[in-house]
Amino acid sequence: MPVTPPRRHYPFLDHPGPLAFAHRGGARYAPNVGIENSMAAFANAIELGYRYLETDVHATADGVLVAFHDDTLDRVTDRAGKIADLPYAEVAKARIGGREPIPTLEEVLGTWPEIRVNVDVKEENAIRPLAEAVVKTVAHDRVCVSSFSGHRVNAVHRLLGPRVVTGMTPIGVALLALPLPHPLGRMLISRAPCVQVPVGYAGIRLVTPAFVERAHALGKQVHVWTIDNADQMNALLDIGVDGLITDRIDTLREVLTSRGQWAG
Repeated sequence: MPVTPPRRHYPFLDHPGPLAFAHRGGARYAPNVGIENSMAAFANAIELGYRYLETDVHATADGVLVAFHDDTLDRVTDRAGKIADLPYAEVAKARIGGREPIPTLEEVLGTWPEIRVNVDVKEENAIRPLAEAVVKTVAHDRVCVSSFSGHRVNAVHRLLGPRVVTGMTPIGVALLALPLPHPLGRMLISRAPCVQVPVGYAGIRLVTPAFVERAHALGKQVHVWTIDNADQMNALLDIGVDGLITDRIDTLREVLTSRGQWAG
């Protein structure tokens, strides 16, 4: 009979209670409204007690990796243009909400060496700069890499190795959502140690007690995004999810505190 190898230990996932992620620093937290994904927003989340940040990354035309959600500057800054088409010198002139500069991922990782960062890789050209930023800041144990593209997740995993936490690919999530027999599930579902998903997709409820139970049986944590309502937070925590990603970092802290589960 084959022996199941021991599960790898991931420092990123070590936490005394549910993981609380500040989505873009907490975009709907009052002091952060209009300055999402800025150093000021991240600092506000950390001051509130958060130890997990969430951000997206894009690479400029000359390969500088910035912590920014959109592929263009238009929506939240005072400039316009696609980040991948602009040199960093131009992107650096943009101001989020008219006042905050766009940070690089290296700046985020380097400024707060004790903070853990969930990174969503938005484009192919961000893969290598992401790996380089993690290596330069020695952040292997405090980043989790996710993406809507399985190719991007797998490419980062190949560059950085097994120490870095990755989220399951969309195909893996789809397989996990099926009630596969346990041994078959182990064979088909990736070794990624966490599953980061919305509550539902295309009108189908995804995060159910059975889904969480299957993930846990395979040794995986379940992190759900983007949850801003206190009742929904409580309902998800009641079925055993391991982490919540939120724009309302004040609300999530209040919910976890009321449950005796707040640990930042």
